[in-house]
Amino acid sequence: MVKKWNVTIPKLSGDTPRLAYIYLPESYLTDDTARYPVLYMFDGHNVFFDEDATYGKSWGMNKYMEESGKELIIVAVECNHEGNRRLIEYSPLNFQNSELGVIRGKGHILMNWMVGTLKPYIDANYRTLPDRTHTIIAGSSMGGLMALYAVTAYNHIFQRAACLSPSLWVAPGKVLEMVARAHIRRDTTIYMDYGEKEIFNHPANQESMISTAHLLMTKRVNLALRIVPGGDHSEASWERQVPIFMECLGL
Repeated sequence: MVKKWNVTIPKLSGDTPRLAYIYLPESYLTDDTARYPVLYMFDGHNVFFDEDATYGKSWGMNKYMEESGKELIIVAVECNHEGNRRLIEYSPLNFQNSELGVIRGKGHILMNWMVGTLKPYIDANYRTLPDRTHTIIAGSSMGGLMALYAVTAYNHIFQRAACLSPSLWVAPGKVLEMVARAHIRRDTTIYMDYGEKEIFNHPANQESMISTAHLLMTKRVNLALRIVPGGDHSEASWERQVPIFMECLGL
């Protein structure tokens, strides 16, 4: 079952509402004593329903969860679709390039809202397992970069992360600095991938992936790193990776 409701993020978009989604497993309704891990996801509009998805194709997470029978709550929040606002909200770093100009990232504001407002709300209103061991985060593209930021900079909150096609290319040097500065516990697990057909979309992709992976491994992170055969930069491709990253994260 997926519920929708409106949320606001005042420091990012004032009182303009955006959709939030929560998936509850079937057992949630039949066993009122059970408590569940929580997976938080970016780009909530692309997570569950094709009719809500930006390009008409979602990850189909509710279908996967129902078919797999996994016992997990999933919470996902829509991005800001206005202009470059998604890039601004989903970047923990300032960066610029010839196509995008200057982007002053506000990812820290979004993450402070997620851990300071959204997570406490979910834990207070649903039967969650609120501890770090049972709190996971995932995203793709800029959302993949944010998932990496979340699991490193907010490692006391998130133990595990899935970073699909993360946009490491936006500021590869700054990404490495971000990871290097972070205090990351050795029980941290990260899944990271790139599609075979997208790895050379940006000149810095391959080098950034290798450098970031190496740094994570020096910090003793449990890292699963993949090049997806035939994979590209799309929801359809990311949907096919769901069973794999869920297994890698022990979910």
